[in-house]
Amino acid sequence: MSVTPFQALACPLDGTPLHCTGSAWRCASGHSFDIASQGYINLLPVQNKRSRDPGDSKEMVAARRRFLTAGFYQPIAAAVSRAVLAGLPADASSSCLDAGCGEGYYLRQLAATVPDEQTLALLGLDISKWAVLSAAKQDRRPNWVVGSNANLPVLPGTLDRVLCMFGFPVYPEFARVLKPGGRLVQVDAGPDHLRELREIIYPSLKPERTAEMPTPAGFSRLPTETLRFSIELTRAAQIADLLAMTPHLYRAKAEGRAEAAALTALSLGADVRLTCFERAGAKKHPG
Repeated sequence: MSVTPFQALACPLDGTPLHCTGSAWRCASGHSFDIASQGYINLLPVQNKRSRDPGDSKEMVAARRRFLTAGFYQPIAAAVSRAVLAGLPADASSSCLDAGCGEGYYLRQLAATVPDEQTLALLGLDISKWAVLSAAKQDRRPNWVVGSNANLPVLPGTLDRVLCMFGFPVYPEFARVLKPGGRLVQVDAGPDHLRELREIIYPSLKPERTAEMPTPAGFSRLPTETLRFSIELTRAAQIADLLAMTPHLYRAKAEGRAEAAALTALSLGADVRLTCFERAGAKKHPG
């Protein structure tokens, strides 16, 4: 197994190649971005921030780390790793970006499954500096970057795989950074995902959209995989962590959050859709 840091980074200010020199990444125009002592790089210009501290808070990141490290979403991580590695040549170096990597759980799980003879260059990106800081502390092998999916600091056509886990897909950017024939692996919540928790915290549930997501421009769709499995939470702290790492923490009213906080155990189901899209423009092999 050979996991290396992805190097084909682009300056977030002018899009030109960044080169690592000592303790900073610099472009030919003279823009410079320091490498933090924990090993990550902040490539989110101040003018591109919508708030002073965008993305998940320190507390949300810690909750996500505790919940995921406990293994509750392990079946999702295993399916994602299989989807990323499927179709990659075993004897060549490939690359993967997790766009919205959080504290790095899915990239760490992927790294653990890379076959011995394969080399995979990894890049984790998140708009939350707290998430990227946590990821960098846990595994120094990938490159970890504070950045935005709206303007990925990645050179065009340099990635074999892009992961988007319960995140905010920006398809034109994903298409730009993927090689022809490269794949986007996208994971989204299905209609019954965490339904038992949602029934507790909301007075009523909105009807779920059942229409299949359209195929983004520049991509072709590969088969969708549905994952369903049970989760048993046996402590109030686990329920609190799950709530803290989902958007439901902010969407639920105080009464709903109080009901969830009173629980000491909860059985619930995961229901997720794993969809792969292939970047158009792959060379056709003769025969």
